[in-house]
Amino acid sequence: MSSDADELDGGISPRENTHLVGHHDAAAFLAQAYRSGRIHHAVLIEGPEGIGKATLAFHFAQHVLTYPDAAKAPERLAVPDPVSAVFRQVAAGASHDLMHLTRPVDEKTGRVKSAITVNEVRRAGRFLQQTSGTGGWRIVIVDPADDLHRSAANAILKMLEEPPARAMFLVVSHAPGRLLPTIRSRCLTLRLTQLSPEDVVAGLRRLPVGASLDPGKLEKVALRSEGSLRRAIMMLNYGGLDLIDALEKLLQAGKDASRREMHVLADTLAAKEREEAYGFFCDYALARLGDMARQSGVQGMTARAARQAEAAERASRDLQTAQAYNLDRKQTMLSLLGVLIEAAQPWP
Repeated sequence: MSSDADELDGGISPRENTHLVGHHDAAAFLAQAYRSGRIHHAVLIEGPEGIGKATLAFHFAQHVLTYPDAAKAPERLAVPDPVSAVFRQVAAGASHDLMHLTRPVDEKTGRVKSAITVNEVRRAGRFLQQTSGTGGWRIVIVDPADDLHRSAANAILKMLEEPPARAMFLVVSHAPGRLLPTIRSRCLTLRLTQLSPEDVVAGLRRLPVGASLDPGKLEKVALRSEGSLRRAIMMLNYGGLDLIDALEKLLQAGKDASRREMHVLADTLAAKEREEAYGFFCDYALARLGDMARQSGVQGMTARAARQAEAAERASRDLQTAQAYNLDRKQTMLSLLGVLIEAAQPWP
């Protein structure tokens, strides 16, 4: 049993989303490549998390399933039609020609597993060996490939090396550098960039979580979202704006940051009922460290960029260790805040 593991409250599942925010050039490329008859059997759709990669994958998959004869497909990517049989089947997870390969639900615990298992990949292999229900394409969306267990990654590599006829893989990745180089080499890479603030606002207006918000708050969320609609939704759901404002205040204070304010923020994030806020803040903190390193690099401060990149890696390892061993969350947060404050210092 599989699940849309990362579906957010107030958002729309990529399989049900009829609106693609941004990425017009990428959508046009896929439509034209398919219509030309020269579409690659495996497309790696990579880019930052939460910008619409999976939504683009589902839109393209529905385009292909709606027009199995490529020569008769429109020049532009078709907007999914909610009343069509293809859309209804895909939205319900009941399509005979499309498989969404993602982290499965553990039938014993009812929780989503931490990785895409080799058994799921084998199930995809059996799916691809079957005859298409319409005589057309059979499509597997791997979402995201970053979650593939090592053995699962090796299993899917074999499929990419020897794909069945009229089989297509749409491989979503937030961090393609972590994928097996041999998987990347078997795919056509399509790189997506972060959304503009205007696109984030437009996307939020179409969602329940942002439909009734005033323009000022929407704009502030969009500017703080780093071009990720997912991050913007999480900010609205879990008080992310307040958390980010508190962090930025500490970073601006630097070495003079108030210990009391650090403890207040750590206590807030460590509270039992703040699981989602804790996860959001951890993700934001790691992204913030990465942004520091990139900005320093652009400005030519290579030594500073290297230290900030090392801080990001250290923070990531520490958070993984804390999760694995269920370490005290307040102390974990205080340690993370210390790393962030140090990384933000203007050393050479």
